[in-house]
Amino acid sequence: MSTLTANSDTIRLLRECDAAITMAIDSINEVLTDVQDGELQTILQKSKSRHEQLANETKQLLSEYGDSGKEPPAIASGMSWLKTTVKLTVDPSDNTAADLITDGCDNGVKSLRRYINQFPTADEKVKSVVDRLIAEEESLQEEVKSYL
Repeated sequence: MSTLTANSDTIRLLRECDAAITMAIDSINEVLTDVQDGELQTILQKSKSRHEQLANETKQLLSEYGDSGKEPPAIASGMSWLKTTVKLTVDPSDNTAADLITDGCDNGVKSLRRYINQFPTADEKVKSVVDRLIAEEESLQEEVKSYL
């Protein structure tokens, strides 16, 4: 396997994408245990699976570029976990889970769009992965709206 060469924008965008996918999968896992509705569970499981496919693709690209990726910032992960835990403890309902997911999707999309603008010379292949992640986040947000 050869290592591809990439400009710094490509690597930085890919790292941010990697961290965003990890946060998304962690968030879905955090709410799944409290979801009661079978259809909502299915929606979340399917989205998790699509996120995992994007994670595999991202890890492959990182490997090809000779990079190991990026974990989400510990403070962001910790705050997300705390918010989820508190909200679901106070109100362990499907609409709370949907609310948490839509907030996470919204924050993820905003961050990813910001990163695309911040790293304009990133490789088109990487931008395509980010665009598909944005589309997945927007789709998930739309699918869970009826549970709000």
